[in-house]
Amino acid sequence: MLKKVVIANRGEIALRILRACKELGIKTVAVHSTADRDLMHVRLADESVCIGPAPSPASYLNIPAIISAAEVTDAVGIHPGYGFLAENADFAEQVEKSGFVFIGPTPDIIRMMGDKVSAIKAMKKAGVPTVPGSDGPITEDNDHTLAVAKRIGYPVIIKAAAGGGGRGMRVVHSEAALLNAVYVTQSEAKAAFGDDTVYIEKFLENPRHVEIQVLADGQGNAIHLGDRDCSLQRRHQKVLEEAPAPGIPDEIRNQVAKSCVDACIAINYRGAGTFEFLYENGQFFFIEMNTRIQVEHPVSEMVTGVDLIKQQLLVAGGEKLSITQDDIKIKGHAFECRINAEDPKTFMPCPGLIKHYHPPGGLGVRVDSHLYSGYTVPPHYDSMIAKIITWGDSREIALSRMRNALDELVVDGIRTNTELHRDLVRDSAFREGGVSIHYLEKKLKL
Repeated sequence: MLKKVVIANRGEIALRILRACKELGIKTVAVHSTADRDLMHVRLADESVCIGPAPSPASYLNIPAIISAAEVTDAVGIHPGYGFLAENADFAEQVEKSGFVFIGPTPDIIRMMGDKVSAIKAMKKAGVPTVPGSDGPITEDNDHTLAVAKRIGYPVIIKAAAGGGGRGMRVVHSEAALLNAVYVTQSEAKAAFGDDTVYIEKFLENPRHVEIQVLADGQGNAIHLGDRDCSLQRRHQKVLEEAPAPGIPDEIRNQVAKSCVDACIAINYRGAGTFEFLYENGQFFFIEMNTRIQVEHPVSEMVTGVDLIKQQLLVAGGEKLSITQDDIKIKGHAFECRINAEDPKTFMPCPGLIKHYHPPGGLGVRVDSHLYSGYTVPPHYDSMIAKIITWGDSREIALSRMRNALDELVVDGIRTNTELHRDLVRDSAFREGGVSIHYLEKKLKL
């Protein structure tokens, strides 16, 4: 068991990690920027260390400062949460070389899965279904590039191997536009990620975004915790998630989930992870693997009863998985709405003072948030301030509870996207289940 852990993050995920540590009897160290000294988890942690000024590069992305905080507090491990350095292989490597436990996969695995080309190659080898594509990076051979796209069939999508978060992608509908699109994407990828490697895939025109949650101990044991539907997205950013994904035949669902477990064992994966897929016409197509805990992990916890953060901590401490696949029973349905401090129409961030905060409650309602009345949302970081999660025996009950929870939520003093969520959970197409990744943007007329 890890005796003391540095929480190298902020906001709701930092508080979520702190609570899991407390349940396991693990001492906590909260690292924070000068702007975050009043965060809830900083107040509740056993120790806290200021690691720099407000801008992320000077604090939450400052690797030497985080490792120094672990050194001066005699911590044993570092939990990166999500975002910031969570999928930074160099950070994981420096943590381990400094003698600490990185609570996540090994640096080699993070590096392999962070490169989309090598990730797809590894998944193909492990039997995970992938999107038809170039099977490797695009070279300077233009004739070969044109032949690959013709074999795949238009439309195709060009993707940066080091891309993420919706950046470094370009859809091409004709051969005439292909080579210029490759050149532009390469230039953008070089500027954004320092790597101009790109590859080509078949562009699926109306898919859903469905992902599989996995847990593995790096000792030959791995399980899945079912799937999640994350298709309600705006500019490739998830807005509302649910588990399990509605309307997918169990035979197809179970087959792809098993392939993810097999892949974890094949690559000797350690910790929590998520396999992300596009799902269209009864087929799953792998797009990437997130080698960290996801924002939307609570919906999987609600339908399985498994605490994913505690499992991360136990596995990182060297324990084998105490849960088998037979122990995982998907019960009921769960939803998660991401509440952001932003204008509900323009989506511009709206930091400021929370004059009054009232979270919803009731049976089957969970709120993951670092908010409190009198807290000031800073302008320096991601705008997400809360996650409202509901569970019910059926999808209908869980959705009804979400409608009630959103109506009860009060965040006074700043603008939030709560009204958008209130609209979405009453939307007829969403209530039926199975909308595509394009549905929300069409609804918003973006």
